[in-house]
Amino acid sequence: MKPMRVTMNRVVRRFAGVVVGALFAGLMLGAAPAHGTEAPARPPEFDFSACPAVEELPAGADAGTWRCEVMHATGRVRLGTVDEDLAEPMRITFAEGRVGGEFRQVFGRMASIPIRVGGTPLTLLPQYGGYADFLSDGTRRGEFDMKFAIGAVTGADGPRALPAGHCSIGSEEDAVHLVLKDTVPTRVMSEDPLVVAFGAQDAEFAAPGTSGCGPLGRVLDRVLGLPSAAGANTFDMEVTVGIRPYA
Repeated sequence: MKPMRVTMNRVVRRFAGVVVGALFAGLMLGAAPAHGTEAPARPPEFDFSACPAVEELPAGADAGTWRCEVMHATGRVRLGTVDEDLAEPMRITFAEGRVGGEFRQVFGRMASIPIRVGGTPLTLLPQYGGYADFLSDGTRRGEFDMKFAIGAVTGADGPRALPAGHCSIGSEEDAVHLVLKDTVPTRVMSEDPLVVAFGAQDAEFAAPGTSGCGPLGRVLDRVLGLPSAAGANTFDMEVTVGIRPYA
């Protein structure tokens, strides 16, 4: 088995060298694609199919007082050496209401499109990190945990995960924890159906290192500038929310 280990080590080193070369070329020379952040002229269409079912609401919940919300969030993310637009919206679906006077939420689903990292072969796919609390108060818009699955563009088939689909920035055990604060006040875009919009930002979060990336982990951490301390990262969001009552 020793020759097999030697061969695998050579493959890992060769692949790491290709990744490092492409990453440094893109990140240091600033070969990034054009960015577009124009706000839509009218509210987008919202897909409520991922709303938690009535049976999934907490025991004692009165469905007549609960609602499902679908958030479309675009903006810009900067963590480590990554500084990219979220031109395609993250779509986050959840239900919220009260049980016995206490605010409660049930998470539904998060869907997003991979972000190309500059002119490199790498992509980052924003994913749900296992915790969400969208209750707003006077100090915050809400809290949300995220991770970013790392992929590589390998050809016409588009991005592919590295390796075995588990390589990511952060994990559910060590997520990117956002505490969002308002940057643009809430405004009503439509009353029927109800659609609101606002801006939010976290410029104080820490970005963890990569997780589940095997031998490439150290290479990716070095090139992506991870982990990155609190205050060196920013997540700006322009958000529209479609709201639909359960009854």
